[in-house]
Amino acid sequence: MSARILIVDDERTIRHTLSTVLEEEGFQTDIAENGDMALQKIRERDFDLVITDLRMPGMEGLELLEKIKLMAPRTSVMIITAYGSLESAIQALRLGAYDYIVKPLDFEDVLLRIKRLMEHRELIQENQILREAVEKKYSFSNIIGESPAMKRVFRMIQKVSRTKGNVLITGKSGTGKELVARAIHFHSPRKNRPFVAINCGAIVDTLMESELFGHKKGAFTGATRDKDGYFKVADGGTLFLDEVGEIPLHLQVKLLRAIETGEITPVGATEPISVDVRIIAATHRDLAGEVEKGNFREDLYYRLNVIEIKLPSLSERKEDIPLLVHHFIEKYNRELNRRIRGVDNETMKILMNYEWKGQIRELENVIERALILAEGDRITPQDLPANLVQEARYLEANPATLKHALAQFEKQHIRKILKEAGGDKEKAARLLGIGLSSLYRKIEAHGLK
Repeated sequence: MSARILIVDDERTIRHTLSTVLEEEGFQTDIAENGDMALQKIRERDFDLVITDLRMPGMEGLELLEKIKLMAPRTSVMIITAYGSLESAIQALRLGAYDYIVKPLDFEDVLLRIKRLMEHRELIQENQILREAVEKKYSFSNIIGESPAMKRVFRMIQKVSRTKGNVLITGKSGTGKELVARAIHFHSPRKNRPFVAINCGAIVDTLMESELFGHKKGAFTGATRDKDGYFKVADGGTLFLDEVGEIPLHLQVKLLRAIETGEITPVGATEPISVDVRIIAATHRDLAGEVEKGNFREDLYYRLNVIEIKLPSLSERKEDIPLLVHHFIEKYNRELNRRIRGVDNETMKILMNYEWKGQIRELENVIERALILAEGDRITPQDLPANLVQEARYLEANPATLKHALAQFEKQHIRKILKEAGGDKEKAARLLGIGLSSLYRKIEAHGLK
């Protein structure tokens, strides 16, 4: 649909000539001879653009501009006048006018300005649609789960999104740590600023400092130009450090300083640069255990772990598997142009019994594969990998697996040692040969009082 333009001018010749010129270019136009008439028309219908004279009897152009911005904030306004001055131009632009044109009008120039405006509006609209799509993709509703464990995660996401504190997301690979990080960002006050995600385990140690903090031209062989690091790119927004436990010790000191001071120093530079970045870190490692081993700095650990969100493994939220299966079937029906209605009962039993070592990522891959192979309107066991079916059926027949037996032994052993230590956790940790923080995590994991 072509743009709708309202022309407001007390000179009849200007109104009709400009209207004719614009309609010949395919625009829809309406006219008003004063501000009151213009406001009445704006109440009755939407306009993309109002072109108004500055000096008119009764309501002048700047007053009309202010009222339009209150009534129809999405409508752009152009001011035209024969009494051009720098002061009136500045005032019009401050009040929200898109442009300011001095009479006599050059119609080619006016058309060019209007076309630029429409291109600008279209770009803004496209960006808004794209942003809404991104926000929808990373909304809480797109993180699937109704289990008690996931409800706790949702509550934490909602709480931390409103704060500035650094967040540490822990959980096994494939549990959706980046999805949670993006949800936090897109529901935070920083949502209109960059979200920059980097996998620390995928960067070569020798390049990591440059990647994080940037470098100056000539800082090292191959540095042919200045380069901004991820901290600078994320300025004002969120920096997601995935697999943060992979950062080498010698760089952990510089990362700590950047977090504490809000300043970074690019490789080869002598002066620090100020940055405003919220850090969300993630790891599948036991970082507290890595601290005890001397592989991760304790001070950095506590700087990153202001708030911890622990993502449950799929085995801890098995009741969510049917929801996830349904979600992935819908997703890949759209992407692969299939019409699979669901899974049969035997297939769901297999999916529920299988031990998902690759977590949600593995489940998604299995469903995508099944949709490609399925011949009917439902996924059957024949559409699943043979080893998955075999293992799931074995686990169903033999629930007391080695892993389960070891977990039960560990629980009973910790309970016994705690009793021997009279409830003294420090003493119990020494008797068990583990760190105190590790003992606390095991107590929580096993539900011990």
